Amino acid sequence: MTSARTISRPAVNSDGGVRAAETARPLVQVLADTSGKLSGIRSILEEKFTVVGERLDADAKLAQVPYAIVVRAELRDVANITAIKKRAGKLAKARKRVFLLEHTSHAGISQAYALGATLVLPGTINRIKLLAALSDHAAPVTASPGGEAQQVDAVETAATAIATMFTSVTLGQPLDVDGTREAGRQIADRIIEHGLSEWLTTVRRHHEGTYQHCLLVTGVTIDFGLSLGVGKADLERLYSAAMFHDIGKAQIPLAILDKPGRLDAEERALIETHPAAGYGFLKNHEGISPEILDAVLHHHEYLDGSGYPDGLCAESIGDIVRILTISDIFAALIEHRHYKPTMPRAEAYNILCGMNGKLENALVASFKQVALTR
Repeated sequence: MTSARTISRPAVNSDGGVRAAETARPLVQVLADTSGKLSGIRSILEEKFTVVGERLDADAKLAQVPYAIVVRAELRDVANITAIKKRAGKLAKARKRVFLLEHTSHAGISQAYALGATLVLPGTINRIKLLAALSDHAAPVTASPGGEAQQVDAVETAATAIATMFTSVTLGQPLDVDGTREAGRQIADRIIEHGLSEWLTTVRRHHEGTYQHCLLVTGVTIDFGLSLGVGKADLERLYSAAMFHDIGKAQIPLAILDKPGRLDAEERALIETHPAAGYGFLKNHEGISPEILDAVLHHHEYLDGSGYPDGLCAESIGDIVRILTISDIFAALIEHRHYKPTMPRAEAYNILCGMNGKLENALVASFKQVALTR
C-alpha cells in the first residue's frame, strides 16, 4: 500500500475548503482505502461534480460539508470501519452517502447501512448507476421540516432495521423485535403525515434490490391498512408482518435474489424456501404473535391453492396474509431496478386485477385507491 495521503483538486485550499470558482457544481467527497480506488471514482464523477478525494488512512481534512460522500473501501477491514466511524459527524451531514462494495453479501450491505449509507451499490462499479444516484442535487442539504431530508431519515432508520434483521439471521443471533417494530411505526407515521407516493419515491431513489423491496412492501401494506380503516393494534400487526415477511431471504445469496434475468428451476426452488426459513427463525422469539408468524410463512399462498409453501386454499388464509400478499405483489411490480424500467402503478394494479381466483376480489377492489390515488 502506498503512503497515506490526501488526494484533492488544486481548487481545494490548505484548510480543506473549496475555492469559490469550483462551487458552482455540487461538491462530492470520495473516501477510499487505496489511491487506485480514489482515482477510479474521481474519473467518473469529475465530469459532473467538484470532487475531493481522501484516503481513509489519512487525517480527515475537508472543512465544508459536501453534497454527497462516496465510499469505496473493504468493509471487512476493521481499520477501514474505524476510519469511517471517525468521520461519522461529517457523513451524517451529507445529503447522500453512497457506499460502493466490491463483495456482494448481506453482511457487507448491513455494515454499510450501519455506517450511515443512504444507498449501497454492490458489485462492479457501474458509471451510469453511480452518476444517477448522485444526480438529484436540486434540494439543499438542510431541507425544511417534513421535507425529503426527514423522509430519508425515516427510510434510513427502516433500512438499518432490515439490515440488522438480515445480519441476525446470517450470524444466528437473536433479533431485535422491538427495534424492528419501532422502525415500522416510524414508517407508519411518515405515511400518515406525507402519504404513500412520497415514501415510494424516496425509497426507490435511495435503495436497491431486496432492501428496497422490504421498504416498499412495508409502506404499501401500511397505506392499505390505513385505507381499510384498521385499528391501531391491527396496523401494528400489518407493519410488523411486512417488516418481517422476507427475513428468510437472508439465507439466500444476493446474486440470486437480485438476478436480472429469469430464475432457473433450482434458483426458483431456493427462493421458495424463504417463507419457511423466516418462520423457523422467528418462531422462538418472544413478542411475535401467531398472526405475524402466519403471515411470514404464508405470504406467497393463493386462494386457489397454487401458492407455496403449503398450498393453502381460501378458508385457510387469514386476513393479514391476504392484505400482505396483495401489497407484496404490487411492491414487486413497481420496484425500481437498474435493468428494467419502473412499472407504472396503474399497470401494476391491472395485473392484480387479472389474478382471478388467486386474490380476494373485494380486497383488490379496495386496493385501487392505494394503487392509484392515495
